[in-house]
Amino acid sequence: MLIKFIEFIGAVIEKPLLGLGRIILLLGATLKGTVRPPFEFRNLVNQMLQIGVNSLPVVLVTAVFTGMVLALQSYTGFKRFGAEGLVGSVVALSMTRELGPVLTALIVTGRAGAAMAAELGTMRVTEQIDALET
Repeated sequence: MLIKFIEFIGAVIEKPLLGLGRIILLLGATLKGTVRPPFEFRNLVNQMLQIGVNSLPVVLVTAVFTGMVLALQSYTGFKRFGAEGLVGSVVALSMTRELGPVLTALIVTGRAGAAMAAELGTMRVTEQIDALET
């Protein structure tokens, strides 16, 4: 009975520690791979272009429509108090400080994740990943 209890406690403790160890090993391998020659600057620039610059049109369209909706909603609220002239300032401040960074992060992350998943899927179908594993 006591041995089963100790085995249970050990299993409960061991599982998270193994996961943490795997994460630390992955982090170490990632850091080692980033500083190990050959440093492929061209691939880095291509990834920056794909993830950052190519996401710009989607981010801009989202920002424009979010700003328009925010302006419309603010106008209807400010009209009651006769403060319609403050709509532009409020929209600019809220988009710059709050909504802009959050929406940009969500859109860029989602787009980059989808692009990377599609690329990995293509690599799996064309058996490139299998070739790397052997």
